[in-house]
Amino acid sequence: MVGVADAHRHLGLLPAWAFYGGPPVNPDIDARASVDELLADLDREGTERALVIPNYGVPDVAASFALNDLVLDAADRDDRICAGIFTSPRPQDAELTAKALTLAGEPGVKALKTTFLLGGAPGDDECRPQLDAIFAAAREHDLVVHVHTSPGAASDIDQIGVLVDRYADDVKIHLVHLGGGMSGHIKLIGGRFFDWIAAGKRVYTDTSWAIGFAPRWLAAEIERRAIGYDRVLFASDEPWGDHTGEYARLAAAVGDGELARHVFADNFAALYA
Repeated sequence: MVGVADAHRHLGLLPAWAFYGGPPVNPDIDARASVDELLADLDREGTERALVIPNYGVPDVAASFALNDLVLDAADRDDRICAGIFTSPRPQDAELTAKALTLAGEPGVKALKTTFLLGGAPGDDECRPQLDAIFAAAREHDLVVHVHTSPGAASDIDQIGVLVDRYADDVKIHLVHLGGGMSGHIKLIGGRFFDWIAAGKRVYTDTSWAIGFAPRWLAAEIERRAIGYDRVLFASDEPWGDHTGEYARLAAAVGDGELARHVFADNFAALYA
């Protein structure tokens, strides 16, 4: 795995949370609290470059916003690391997002992360001011906007497509998790991803969390259509994903030739130069 660039992983500890009505738990058991622990992981994996984003997933978003400083420290500590700044489209988080966006021009910042997993929606008028501000900052500083995708509700690719239509002519959007789940994979690989690329949209994706068939199908469609090879990246999504498993699944799909070189190294270098 030497030479691999990881386009999406997380740093920081989150409070225990009573998910789905159960007891408070910390399911992200490999979450790292410090830059030193993160660097040890990169060394062990042989990861040469990584985009690191604050850990998130509990409804207490203040915890994730507070980790923006930690990822900035990580980028300052080691040239292998690029920072992604956590933001939120929700109106109740507008002040926190405005503060986070003041970090967009800091050295080492290469991306802005936003998500509807905790509320809001791409077409929600109350989210529009925050979304406009996030994408304006990305445009000004030539950053990538990372957007979580998962099937159904506001993170469904049908909803996230609103952002592609609205902003992706001149802002790079990374659709995390290849659309998320069976329906998202089929919608993207079956045509939408390639249609957006052909239309000039600046869209990218990764195969973290992808169902087994999806990376194989994606690689086959890239070969058949002869586009998209420069828009797919490897991402572990640690600690929510599994670096070893994510790597193995994608490596099996893309082989060891030119496409592998693009998805494991070259595309990251081009996007985060």
